[in-house]
Amino acid sequence: MPLYWTIDSKARLFTGLAEGNVSLNDAIDLLDAMAGAKAMTYRKLFDGRAATTSMSPDELLSLCARIRSYHDQGMMGALALIATPEQTVVFARLLGALASAKRPIKVFENPRQARNWIELLA
Repeated sequence: MPLYWTIDSKARLFTGLAEGNVSLNDAIDLLDAMAGAKAMTYRKLFDGRAATTSMSPDELLSLCARIRSYHDQGMMGALALIATPEQTVVFARLLGALASAKRPIKVFENPRQARNWIELLA
């Protein structure tokens, strides 16, 4: 599986890492784990720099719809996303879905800056 995560309920922090090709099912599994742990309101630090995907445009649209459905269920925690400049262009629609929630969100190229920012929101 190309997605790895830790959910720290004491710190109220979700930390995720993507390595390799991420499928729609992989992304849904991650969202389901977060929802099952009741961690949607937690701060999130996600490093996707080593990720690729072969998701079709329809699959990306489906993922965006799923993310937005979680937004309708309540508050979402802040999100620090680490990505390459190329990824931010390719995943612009997905980033738009993530940003549609009323929460702080910021994209970083540097993991240290992302960690510092998300820790300030604790």
